[in-house]
Amino acid sequence: MKLGQWQVKICDCEGTMKIDRSRLAEGLAADVPDLHRQLCRRELKAFEQEVAGSERVLVACTQEAPLFREVAEEAGHDGALAFVNIRERAGWCDGGASATSKIAALLADAATEVRPAELRSIESDGLCLVYGAGDTALEVAQALSSRLAVTLMLSDADDEAILPPTLNFAVYRGRIAGVTGALGQFDVTVNGHAAMLPSSRRTAAFGEPRDGVRTKCSLILDVSGGPALVPPSAAPDGFLRADPGSPAAVMRAVFEASDLVGSFEKPIYVDYDATICAHGRSQKIGCRNCLDACPTGAITSKGDQIAVDAAVCGGCGGCAAHCPTGALSYRLPDRAGLVGRIQTLAGTYRAAGGTHPVLLVHDETYGLGVINVIARRGRGLPPHVIPLGLQAVTSLGHDALASAFAAGFERVVVMADPKSTESLAPLEAEIALTAAVLHGLGHNGAGRVVVVSEADPTAVEDALYGLPSLPACAEAEIVPLGGKRDVARMALKALADAAPASAEIVPLPPTAPYGRIAIDTEGCTLCLACVSCCPADALADDPDRPMVRLTEAACVQCGLCATICPEKVITLDPRLNLAPDAMQPVVLYEEEPFTCTECGKPFAAKSTIDRIAKQLAGQHWMFQSDDRIAMLKMCEDCRVRVQVTKESHPMAMGERARPRTTDDYKKADAEGLSVDDFLKKG
Repeated sequence: MKLGQWQVKICDCEGTMKIDRSRLAEGLAADVPDLHRQLCRRELKAFEQEVAGSERVLVACTQEAPLFREVAEEAGHDGALAFVNIRERAGWCDGGASATSKIAALLADAATEVRPAELRSIESDGLCLVYGAGDTALEVAQALSSRLAVTLMLSDADDEAILPPTLNFAVYRGRIAGVTGALGQFDVTVNGHAAMLPSSRRTAAFGEPRDGVRTKCSLILDVSGGPALVPPSAAPDGFLRADPGSPAAVMRAVFEASDLVGSFEKPIYVDYDATICAHGRSQKIGCRNCLDACPTGAITSKGDQIAVDAAVCGGCGGCAAHCPTGALSYRLPDRAGLVGRIQTLAGTYRAAGGTHPVLLVHDETYGLGVINVIARRGRGLPPHVIPLGLQAVTSLGHDALASAFAAGFERVVVMADPKSTESLAPLEAEIALTAAVLHGLGHNGAGRVVVVSEADPTAVEDALYGLPSLPACAEAEIVPLGGKRDVARMALKALADAAPASAEIVPLPPTAPYGRIAIDTEGCTLCLACVSCCPADALADDPDRPMVRLTEAACVQCGLCATICPEKVITLDPRLNLAPDAMQPVVLYEEEPFTCTECGKPFAAKSTIDRIAKQLAGQHWMFQSDDRIAMLKMCEDCRVRVQVTKESHPMAMGERARPRTTDDYKKADAEGLSVDDFLKKG
């Protein structure tokens, strides 16, 4: 079966999946496919022939991917080879052949080209810090010492572990007080740090303890069983933690740690465009969304901008999802790739005859595990629930959610790892924003986005089967071009066009990134500080008249204008304005210009000049004369010219005094005068 540039091999796994071939072909707009029953065994020859003659082969199976790769390598295949799971995610369910529409959508999604994220290199020299107590920590250190350069940090001061006669690693005692960094560059702070004395016999003896000792390492294995050194959702690459009471968990951590030496490649999860960042201006802080959203501390404030440490970044995407301007953008996948995948899933599903589509967004670790259990031990995913695997569900922003509803999905279910619920705050804010917009448009936004965070797969299954159907908000296709706000506005406009209510103005929550500002004109002096600080260029002035103009569609509600305003006359008004005039600047406040009394050039607001003249005339020592007061009503050029031509120059030295002579003193004495009086007399 040909799908785009891919040759697709489909297997019904020995008849355990019911696939309607004609319906599948209709949904994919392709030839009716051949179905294999056991492609990985009896019909393996058909796969060998395919990889021998095709450059790009897509296999609808992931369980046997290692076998297919091995066969392709032996056949000399050097083209692209990809795999998609249609069994656990679709075919293995109680819906039978009704899952064909979803299978078509998953195949189309797998064949969609998505731009890969850029990679960065990481170097790890294998310097490993093992942190724990008792025999468990000692055994872990011994197991790793043959592969890594190990340092053992004993967390228990009364540790009675029996040391071996030969130590291949250093042993210390201490309590880790802080951990920063990531694989290859950890910085650890230790309190009570003390080296073990080599003369230790019955119990380990240590030297004088010190607090605040800092040390570096490339990876950390925590088997202390104490409080987590870093939140589980924020654990950086190279930080491993295992319960010392679970030997299996400890061994898994040991195996994983033993491989963390050498060179690695890590995706650069986010890009940063400082030119549209709303973090700060003129040392005033506006937006802090990314800083508050980052669980790993990878984002720091650098004055008016922020800095992203790609080594520490865990790829949760919450910063990009919650960024109001799109200055931070996620790259795994990028915005166009994600919206494109969503539209492909919805469009193909409908074309194959599917109804009531629900988008299930999950991560590629926890989510796939839950889906696998549901498919193998339960009823499987409902036929109308279409899974979309992402690096992290927290990368979803309101632009992606709105795009899903515009594409025809009636609900979006987010399957979140219950161990990472503390990192869901940015996602919940984006969900609240989406719900407010849908409600304002009359689409009944309540319950459109559901977060399911359950450790029990049966509970997840029950939640999915318990969702009642809703009418779709729209069935539109948008072109995901431009930045975040451009894509979001296109999706929201599609929802508005299909809305039962024709509201163009939708009230939004206080944290929403859309809205306008209001100016109390009684106190505004048109100093234009708000215009100069606006990071989104939503505010503008006019070179010919004193005024402030606002382009509402560009306003991100960062609040910098209100913070910087010296008169404190600016307030924020969060709302969504989908009217065409929101794209055009409107005048918020303007005044009659004051023209220079010398040259006639307008240079300030009339009320401002009148107020300054009234306050300074006769009240300030510099403005006691009429000439000085008149200068207040001149532009900057004329004021300088008048000072130079009509006033005494401030650097002038005056007329030089005549030198006094002996003759002057004699004449002054003859008249009985002092020499000063004589000279004044002339």
